[in-house]
Order: sequence, then C-alpha cells, then structure tokens
Amino acid sequence: MKKEIKYQADSQVTEVIHTWQSWLKNERRYSPCTLDAYSRDLSVFFAFLAEYLGHLPSLGDLSALEVRAFRSFLSSRMSRYIDKASIARELSTLRNFFKYLNRNGIAENTAISVISSPRRPKVLPRALDVDETFNVLDVAADFAKSEWQGLRDVAIFTILYGCGLRISEALSLNAGDINHGSFLKIKGKGNKERLVPLLPVVVEKIDAYLKACPYDIKNGEPLFLGARGERLSPRIVQRTLEKIRAYLGLPSTLTPHALRHSFATHLLAEGTDLRSIQELLGHASLHTTQRYTDVQIETLQKEYNQAGLLK
Repeated sequence: MKKEIKYQADSQVTEVIHTWQSWLKNERRYSPCTLDAYSRDLSVFFAFLAEYLGHLPSLGDLSALEVRAFRSFLSSRMSRYIDKASIARELSTLRNFFKYLNRNGIAENTAISVISSPRRPKVLPRALDVDETFNVLDVAADFAKSEWQGLRDVAIFTILYGCGLRISEALSLNAGDINHGSFLKIKGKGNKERLVPLLPVVVEKIDAYLKACPYDIKNGEPLFLGARGERLSPRIVQRTLEKIRAYLGLPSTLTPHALRHSFATHLLAEGTDLRSIQELLGHASLHTTQRYTDVQIETLQKEYNQAGLLK
C-alpha cells in the first residue's frame, strides 16, 4: 500500500489538490502510475513554495505567484542536478494544475505559461539488431529458478518483441485476453485501446507457459505470475534481462522497452510505413514514431563506416 503524499499547503489548497486528482482519475482517465507521478511532482513544488514564501501556501498565494517564483523553482531543481526530463515533467504537472485552477475559477494565474521547459537532449530509441533479439529469446529460459518460470520469461519476452508491448501492458494482461484470435486488444497509456496482430509464435509460447504453470489461472486473473502466484512485478523481468545482457555481452540499454523499440525498428527496416507503426505502438503523435527513422539512419551510418564507405 502506497504511503499517502503530504502537501505543504493549507487545508483549502490541500482539498483542491485532492479534487484535481479525482478529476484526473475519473474525468481524464489518467493511469495510476501517471497520477502518482503528478502527485509527487506537485508535492515537490509545494515543498519548495512553502520555503520560498515562508509559510504554508494558500489559494491567495497561488493567485499572486509571479513568473520569478516559477523561475526560482526551476533554478532550484537544476541546482540539485535533477535531469531535464524530470524537470520537464514537473513543469507539465504545474501547467496542468494551474490550468485546472484557472478553468474552475479557483485561483487565476497564468504566469506558469511564460516558463519554457528545459530542452531535452535528443535520445534515440535503443534497439537490438535481429540476431541479438533472437539470441535473447533463445536464452531467456536459462536464468529461471524452475522450468515453468523459464517458459513464462520466454513468453513475456516473445510478446514484448512480437507485439511491441510496453512492459506494463504485457504484465497487466489477464487470462482470457489472448483468445487465439488474429489480434490482441491492448489498453495502453491514457486507457487508449489498440489492436495488434497476434503472431502464432506468441500464442505458442504463452500456451507452453500456461501448461507448465503450477497455478490454476482462471479467466480474468493475472496471466503472468510470480513465484508465489501474484501478478508478476516488472522488476523481476528487468533483473532477468540484466542477467541475459551480462551473459550475452549486450549493452546496458537492453531493457524490456528495448524489445518494443526493436519491434518497431525491425518493422521499419522491412518497409512498414510509419503510420502503421504508430498505430501498432499506440503513439498519440506521429512525431514520436518518427524517431525510428533516426534509428535507421544511425544504423546505416555505422554500417557504412564499418565498410569504409564514409570518409
């Protein structure tokens, strides 16, 4: 059970925060993970603000905040060497919160709109090549404590790569979600649903795992289980991949998400158009999917360099 987040603000502000959180959950349908991140971001801001003002912030204080207060917050985060991606997310949280206050006439303040997020360095998706990917799948069962857990790990890595799923999407699957049809319905970020092709090899690996699993998994119950029969933790999957990459001599960029990136990069290499890849991955924006063209260019440049074709 997660510990309740405390906010350094007066009771009126705290009540508004809880109302905002309920709105995000019930009206905007934000996922529990996103809600938790937003809540923690806001607690960081109010801890700063209480120190900045010298007292617990009130709704009047929120209305009166000037641009320099938000810039001071930004400077304080940078002075702590918080990475730019985290700071950008914190500012996004503040914009969301103050937009909610403005829209509902709770506290009118648009000063946050003047603040620009720190420019984040361009990070390309880290994909494996085809041979490396299949090497991972080939040895996936070798690091498990039992045969059924090994088959489970193979099934998980196969569905991550074969369907391009996020680790959270794969581990949230329940028995019955995979009904041996041609497509799998996935609920991704923002509770958006998408259909992805269900390859026969994915069904085959999941069937092998279910037959060996010592637990009687009924429809609606978690599909991938841990040793004690509970829904499998992402950390277990991450630790298994850490062992695999050490064994195969692969870089530290081999994570569960790298298998999803590999799925997209390999599809692009085979001529699949970007719009189709966007739909398969569940990206809200085509701009996100376009990063894979950069991966392809980077890969080609490396191959040309190795072949001595670029001077």
